[in-house]
Amino acid sequence: MSKKTKSTQILNVDQTLLPISIVIGIVKNEAGQIFITRREEAAHQGGCWEFPGGKVEYGETLHAALARELKEEIGIEMHHALPLIQFRHAYSDRVVHLHVFCVTAFTGDVASTTQLESAWVNLSLLPSYTFPAANKVILKALQLPPYYAILDDQDGNIEEKFTHLLAQNITLMQARLKTSTAQQALDFLTTAYPRCQRAGVTLLVNSCVENAFALPCDGVHLTSRDLLECYVRPDNVKWLSASCHNALELEHAQKIGVDFAVLSPVWETSSHPQATPLTWVGFNELARLYAMPIYALGGLKTSHLTTAYYAGAQGVCGISAFLA
Repeated sequence: MSKKTKSTQILNVDQTLLPISIVIGIVKNEAGQIFITRREEAAHQGGCWEFPGGKVEYGETLHAALARELKEEIGIEMHHALPLIQFRHAYSDRVVHLHVFCVTAFTGDVASTTQLESAWVNLSLLPSYTFPAANKVILKALQLPPYYAILDDQDGNIEEKFTHLLAQNITLMQARLKTSTAQQALDFLTTAYPRCQRAGVTLLVNSCVENAFALPCDGVHLTSRDLLECYVRPDNVKWLSASCHNALELEHAQKIGVDFAVLSPVWETSSHPQATPLTWVGFNELARLYAMPIYALGGLKTSHLTTAYYAGAQGVCGISAFLA
């Protein structure tokens, strides 16, 4: 075999392993509907619906690539966009690295410029459309809010805290009732869960609570210990999340199919002073490796939300951050 032939074969192998960088834009109208188009039958994942976007060209920044793709595909001028999620997905014939943004400011009338079938769809109806496999993660991220509040009972006043969180329009909440007895937890959730349902709040119960999977709630949040002892996703649980602190736990969370994770601590906290902070750089280095939404936790305030977005977070999780 000649040196030229050998080097060409190695190059071809390497090219098949390199992920294809793709930017995706989530574009909404005033009614909150999301714009999607249908792929040509002859294309990769042909016939599936998708969000507008495309490949990043050599030398382009992600924002420049997204602005170009949105102009070419749906005829709008993008002025501002915030990161939603980024992750890799391996198909049988290629690996893609998806960079998903929520387009927050644009001008122009949205319409497919390629004559492909298109539609404005309510968020709740998106799961009924057939998307490429990788987009399942995006659909999950779109369902989740920017804030995940932890309702902790360690210093009492749980009813007061709960009412305060509802008043702030928090729509995703975890009841971490570590000091409550099983009966106290049941009594609280029996009255709290109906209030959450009326307010449109998704309520999860921490797995530290006895018989957590049988309590009135929308799902369970696994402690890192319970996560590692769980080898398959539990049956009949609508929402499943987990606390993670390192790559091992994140890998396991993804393996069993959690809906989202919480990664901590970003900064030093009084509750875990012995833990080494990840910092935003460390958070990003871990979060970008896993195909699931990940909230940032530890020493954060609600004002850190934009920073969290650019570090690859779904949003901000906390206890005191929502009680000030």
